[in-house]
Amino acid sequence: MTHARLRGVRRKLRRAVRLAAAVGLLSGGLMVSGAMAGEPPAAGPPAAGPPAAGPPAAADPRAADDPAAGLVSRLGPARTAGSWTGPDGKTVVAVTDQEAAEEVRRAGAEARVVRHSMERLRSATETLGSAPRVPGTAWAVDYAANSITVRADSTVSAGDWSRMTGLAEEIGGFVRMERTTGTFTTRVNGGTAVFGDQRRCTAGFNVTNGQDIFILTAGHCGPQDSTWFRDRQGDELVGTTTAASFPGDDYSLVRYEDVDVLDRTNVVDIGGGRGVQIVGAGEPAVGQRVFRSGSTTGFRSGEVTAVNATVNYPEGTVTGLIETTVCAEPGDSGGPLFSEGLALGVTSGGDGDCTTGGTTYFQPVTTAMEKLGVDLTGGPPAPGGAADESEGDAPPPPLPAPPRSGEGLGSRAVSSIVDFGSPALGAGLIGLSLTGLLAARWLVSAQERREYRDFHSASWG
Repeated sequence: MTHARLRGVRRKLRRAVRLAAAVGLLSGGLMVSGAMAGEPPAAGPPAAGPPAAGPPAAADPRAADDPAAGLVSRLGPARTAGSWTGPDGKTVVAVTDQEAAEEVRRAGAEARVVRHSMERLRSATETLGSAPRVPGTAWAVDYAANSITVRADSTVSAGDWSRMTGLAEEIGGFVRMERTTGTFTTRVNGGTAVFGDQRRCTAGFNVTNGQDIFILTAGHCGPQDSTWFRDRQGDELVGTTTAASFPGDDYSLVRYEDVDVLDRTNVVDIGGGRGVQIVGAGEPAVGQRVFRSGSTTGFRSGEVTAVNATVNYPEGTVTGLIETTVCAEPGDSGGPLFSEGLALGVTSGGDGDCTTGGTTYFQPVTTAMEKLGVDLTGGPPAPGGAADESEGDAPPPPLPAPPRSGEGLGSRAVSSIVDFGSPALGAGLIGLSLTGLLAARWLVSAQERREYRDFHSASWG
């Protein structure tokens, strides 16, 4: 089924449920079970009951070092122009000469000879970045097209559009200009909602510096010393923002006020009482299928269209972002992006919505954790380190994904989404299944979950 047909089905589902709600048919309560989705190797939902451990990360093809990545590094930016995942799941490497193409093929990847090297593409993005900043614009390298796409939203004036178009023409014909109908905004409206001063965001992943436990979320959610609560009324304190970077980057740390009541099961809440086991942190690949959870629009999916993207938000410029086709709306900020058991990013912003679609950008988690000096919680200790005392006698987590070579990320093994609504998620059955009719957004998320299951059935099969 095409994405267009899927969107049509989802719109019909929303209309049907809204009509049902109008006549009073929406009833029942939401009773949540703690069954964990895991990364199922076979089609069909897991049976209710105690959660089973997800498959070992070693089975994940992305967890192992990619030989094509080392090849690109060895050939250098003058002879390569990026890599991506093709429709058949095979790695494609762009090169500038036939000799390099042969080397890529010998390494087991597909080669595509292109005109512009990575050096040339980087030079072009530097030229764009050094020009006067225009809020409402964004750009990223399209590896498959061997070009750079510059997008301008509806707030960009005709004069600024003309000036940027002229700059693109000066750089070369491989810089493409596109107008978008939406507006590039950070997604503050205020996996699980957290509430601050007239704002709402979504908790990302639990991380630790070895002493305290934090939520890793978006930096634009609030500056340092912002206070966060579990409820709008401000009765249940979560913690305080102790570090934030925005613009430039888009990440922050919220330190938990009371870690004694914190559940650190390593799952991402995807709605319907379901959670997905996360077994590591990784780098995204262009063409990769990815999934997102947010407190406004729930569970959504899409593809990575670019990495190292730049967005000129009204508040400032953010660089190094992951560009995707996953939709998002205000309130989804800071929510987790993941794929095949690996944490990839936290939601930054974008344009469009989950009715018409759009582009959404994510702050890479590996970059944020490295700059903040934190690791994902719940995993085994770093080599030579002490075990996490709070884990007690709990069973060990699944085998972690290997760290990226040369970066010393041994403890960056397992991530955990904050789940205030169901604190025993992943520890066993904690409630009954969802009963009655659900809201339109939930139905759309259910479709996304089915796609997720089908995707991983093929991936693990």
